[in-house]
Amino acid sequence: MKSNKNDAADAEAICEAMLRPNMRFVSPKSVAQQDIQSLHRVRSRLVRSRTALVNEIRGVLAEYGVVLSKSVGIVRNNLTAAVEKAVDQGQMTTMSQQTFTDLGSELGDLDLRIAKLDDKIQAIYRSHPVCRKLSKVPGVGPMTATALVAAVSDPSSFTNGRQFAAWLGLVPKQHSSGGKERLLGISKRGDVYLRTLLIHGARAVIRWRDEDSQEKRTQWLNRLVERRGCNRAAVALANKNARQMWVLMARNEEYSAAA
Repeated sequence: MKSNKNDAADAEAICEAMLRPNMRFVSPKSVAQQDIQSLHRVRSRLVRSRTALVNEIRGVLAEYGVVLSKSVGIVRNNLTAAVEKAVDQGQMTTMSQQTFTDLGSELGDLDLRIAKLDDKIQAIYRSHPVCRKLSKVPGVGPMTATALVAAVSDPSSFTNGRQFAAWLGLVPKQHSSGGKERLLGISKRGDVYLRTLLIHGARAVIRWRDEDSQEKRTQWLNRLVERRGCNRAAVALANKNARQMWVLMARNEEYSAAA
């Protein structure tokens, strides 16, 4: 669009875009994909709310001299005992105890709602053949597989796996000029949620890998961790997983560890 936004300028811009042979267009999602994506969006919001609530509980507890670690599980399991101990020692009153009881109940309600959404996502994963195929890739579980199926309408719209990884923001960002190639960190373009799931999955693979394994993929990962560190290795593995998942979806192939 060349100037200010109005109906005439919009129509002209659409016509210009349609005449460009290299223009990329967004594939529309099906209703089933929108359903899956809605579950992920709601779950992500609830997880953020739970994190904020746990931080609030820890912060208010700290005002009374009670310190709990930065973990949802630790706060969930130790909140009642820590508050009762503080009341016995005179650090807080029964009024404060009731406040923390209410906060603990709110945390339990969020846990229950998140668990219900997890069950729905698990049910979709078990009934979807493509999701089960994608989950064979190390570092890809039901959460990542269902989110990817919901986000990608037509895998064949990508020319190759590298283009798919670039769409996810997992390839180096270029700042080249005058014939001098300069590659920066990953571009972080595309879907933040998908990229986060892929990188977290890659971190889990690095954490639990068998360093003595003779598998080709594990040996490659071990050398990469030793040479570049865990963080860069996690991004590289996420990039590799994204390319492999594109092959599984676009070419209808089965996962092979030797690939």
